[in-house]
Amino acid sequence: MEPIKESLKRVVNVPSFQERYEAMRKSILEHEKIQQFMTANAEAIDAQMIERSLLKLNEYISQSTDCCKCGTTAQCTNYLQGFIPKLLITNGRIDITYERCEQKIVEDERREIASMVSSMHMPKEVLQAAFEDITIAGNRSRLDIGQRVMAFIQEYRETGQLPHKGLYLYGEFGVGKSFILGATANELAKVKVKSVIVYVPEFLRELKAAMADHTLESKVDFVKRAPVLMLDDLGAEAISQWARDEILGAILHYRMSEQLPTFISSNFNYDELEHHLAHSQRGEVETVKARRLMERIKATTTLMRVEGENLRR
Repeated sequence: MEPIKESLKRVVNVPSFQERYEAMRKSILEHEKIQQFMTANAEAIDAQMIERSLLKLNEYISQSTDCCKCGTTAQCTNYLQGFIPKLLITNGRIDITYERCEQKIVEDERREIASMVSSMHMPKEVLQAAFEDITIAGNRSRLDIGQRVMAFIQEYRETGQLPHKGLYLYGEFGVGKSFILGATANELAKVKVKSVIVYVPEFLRELKAAMADHTLESKVDFVKRAPVLMLDDLGAEAISQWARDEILGAILHYRMSEQLPTFISSNFNYDELEHHLAHSQRGEVETVKARRLMERIKATTTLMRVEGENLRR
């Protein structure tokens, strides 16, 4: 029986195989990117290194070596989706490392931003909001709010500390208050500040159910300790004494004591919200308790009116 080594020799020496090999080798070594790499590393590369590294060089040129900007890494045709190959010399060989392409970097940044924003019962369009999508023309209030938010972020950049006060945004239905909160959360995420944004009516309903499964304390604790808390649509519904005093009161008292910034949106201004909070679901009027809650809101926010047409129509 013929040794396998001899059989392989005979196969390798077949002219057609040798011709194909030489053609492939020539194609690899004449590739523009390979030529550039060998020129840049001429002192470190010798003929033996090239022969030992042909498979790696072929792997390199068989992929896109620049980001093709396909719009999503899911459509990337490289061996590792979202990564482009780079040549380097290591241990006497030419090898390949893989680096994130531009599209992958963008997608990773988006995921990182999304991970910095926790939400409860907020619609998708709010969580994806961006300031560049807010119409400013002819609307001085939105411009002022945008400048306030940027000043808030700039203070954090300069000092490493969050300002103690957020914003209390009030205005008519559909003028974009919730959208501004979402855009603010996403801007904060860009500077690695975590936010929790909560749709208040649904959150309070959820807490009622949480009493039964013993998760009430953990949910309230998660919200009240947020680096930046955003309460959306406060005052949208009549609330119980328990929700006002034990939940909202406890959350806002903690944040006032710890000097944690809070952003709030409401259809009511300060005075209107105080009147609303004074009236419980049972028809009782408790002005003192409502005033106490409002003191905490005023201590953690700055009042700003959002003007404009109803964008939901």
